[in-house]
Amino acid sequence: MHSYLKAIGFSDITDKKKLDQILKEVIHTYDEKIVVEDGKHHLFAELSKMFGCDFGITVCGEYDENNEFQMEYYFPYFRGTGITLREQVSIEKHAGKESFAGACDDMRIGVTIIFYLQNAGEYLTQRGRGNFASGGMYNVTLSGLAKKGTILLPVWKQEGQESQSRIDAANRGRLIAAAKNGDEEAMESLTIEDMDTYAMISERIENEDIYSIVDTYFMPYGMECDLYSVMGEILECSKMRNQRTEETVWELRIACNDVELDICINENDLMGIPEVGRRFKGIVWLQGYVDFDMM
Repeated sequence: MHSYLKAIGFSDITDKKKLDQILKEVIHTYDEKIVVEDGKHHLFAELSKMFGCDFGITVCGEYDENNEFQMEYYFPYFRGTGITLREQVSIEKHAGKESFAGACDDMRIGVTIIFYLQNAGEYLTQRGRGNFASGGMYNVTLSGLAKKGTILLPVWKQEGQESQSRIDAANRGRLIAAAKNGDEEAMESLTIEDMDTYAMISERIENEDIYSIVDTYFMPYGMECDLYSVMGEILECSKMRNQRTEETVWELRIACNDVELDICINENDLMGIPEVGRRFKGIVWLQGYVDFDMM
């Protein structure tokens, strides 16, 4: 049972029998289908069905010699909007099944972003045609599914503080890029900056709550490479309904470290009422859609 099914409104699936009914529905009444033949004449198939606005379930497998579909795995998905970033993208196959992880660096965050690739069929098609170059520049749309989340009040900021924060973030991004290229002066500047930040937090934490000091973050969580702990300002929020279960989910667009991404979460798993300007905090399973036609 996929633990993130409830994020898209399937919290009532408690046994394999109910799950099989849903997956059969996807296989027989899919909205999108991609079939790719590999060099060994295996027909990889990706079948997707939407159960609400921008979210649904994808089933992947292959067709046998009798042209019957054999499911290998499935996953719930939520497709974001807009372009989150344009960076050099590398894609690697997961061990044990024909699914893939994407990875790219973003200087605004300062870490390598690893995400679960949503459009594996399109990737296999473009790779087979020789149109994919590992490490090439591609547009990536990031999104996330959350099992639990909390709404926090915004941080009060003085006039001009927000614009100064953007300038500081841009300068830090340039320093990180220079440090990656071996610039020792940039490395030293980053080290001093981190020491100053630590000293400031240590002083303020005695009298303030940590969430009044840190207003946004994006950092890896646990041992799974595509799980992230995020907190960001809500830019847009809307209630949607799963057409099959009638459960309500929230779709939130948030800004984390100047990176915008969309998050989907079941209404029953969200503590607080989301509004534009407030903050979302939670653990998300990061997914990504790569535009392989745009290099």
